[in-house]
Amino acid sequence: MTGPLSGVRVVVLAGMGPVPFLSMLLSDMGAEVVRVLRPDNRPRRALSQTVGLREETDVVNRGVGSVALDLKDPDSVEALLDVLATADVFVEGYRPGVVERLGLGPEVVLDRNPRIVYARLSGYGQSGALAHQAGHDINYVAQAGALHAMARQGEVPRPPINLLGDYAGGGTMAAFGVVAALFETARSGYGQVVDAAMVDGVALLTARLQGLRAADLFSDVAGTNYIDSGAPFYEVYRCRDGGYVAVGALEPEFYREFVKRLGVDTTGWPEQNDREQWPELRQLIAAALALRTREEWAQVYEGTDACVTPVLTFDEAAEHPHNRARELYTQYDGVLHPASAPRLSRTPAACPRPAGRRHEDLQALRRTWAPA
Repeated sequence: MTGPLSGVRVVVLAGMGPVPFLSMLLSDMGAEVVRVLRPDNRPRRALSQTVGLREETDVVNRGVGSVALDLKDPDSVEALLDVLATADVFVEGYRPGVVERLGLGPEVVLDRNPRIVYARLSGYGQSGALAHQAGHDINYVAQAGALHAMARQGEVPRPPINLLGDYAGGGTMAAFGVVAALFETARSGYGQVVDAAMVDGVALLTARLQGLRAADLFSDVAGTNYIDSGAPFYEVYRCRDGGYVAVGALEPEFYREFVKRLGVDTTGWPEQNDREQWPELRQLIAAALALRTREEWAQVYEGTDACVTPVLTFDEAAEHPHNRARELYTQYDGVLHPASAPRLSRTPAACPRPAGRRHEDLQALRRTWAPA
């Protein structure tokens, strides 16, 4: 094993969305991660199982081992507690109270292992009026106040797939909390509980926007601001061939470079920051960009500071020369894997890796993890 978390042992109760992503992040960085599956080797029924996603094609399982266990069996729970006595991290992604009823609550686990980092990853957190309510990414993003800003003016907000709540606000924030707690444990010798709520994480991601709002530089009217499609020079445009380019020419010098290379007469065009004329400017830019194909525009703006990028598909992104040089994506067993991030110079992550060892039973895992 390589990576900065090499030697760290993590037990995860199998779950959906952010929990597998958190597992992958820790595993990528070298931790030994073992998921506890139900006896039929399946986590809670989720969309991924409904549509037939196989484990070998589920990228977030890379490097993660597994063991089947019936958590409704007291003897199995006791055996799991024995394993947790030698683990560094325990992760659960259920609603508040569920693991307590199973006999695996924080008090029980920390009593057995005072050094363990106990991570609780949920939608609404361990407290509050919504703590026990069901939800998904779209609900947490809406609850945090972020979804309403993800719309063009006068249009319905569009959910950002499940990247913002599940993965950015959930799995990534929880991984940060786990690593921060491990760092503190190394100094104090004591573990603690990490309460990672997706709604909390999404709210935190809006920090910059809150500063802009306080300075009256960001309106709560969606689609009227500089970075939410309100500005015509921070927008996605359709090209002649049906492809798209993303324009992010916010700064005056970048905007001048962008306009200069459009290849049309821009005499009389509205000023960049004349908000009243933004609708007209948008139409002018759209008409200009519709004259060439996406690839032609990519060549026009290549190597410039105009901040124009072709909108690539995942397969195209994997083949782009810059991304290939960075090994941004890798094919592994026919599946496209994103590279681990961020990148460390001395203890780099080793991925992608196949799914980890499937332990025959909990006793085998206990023997593997037994203190020397």
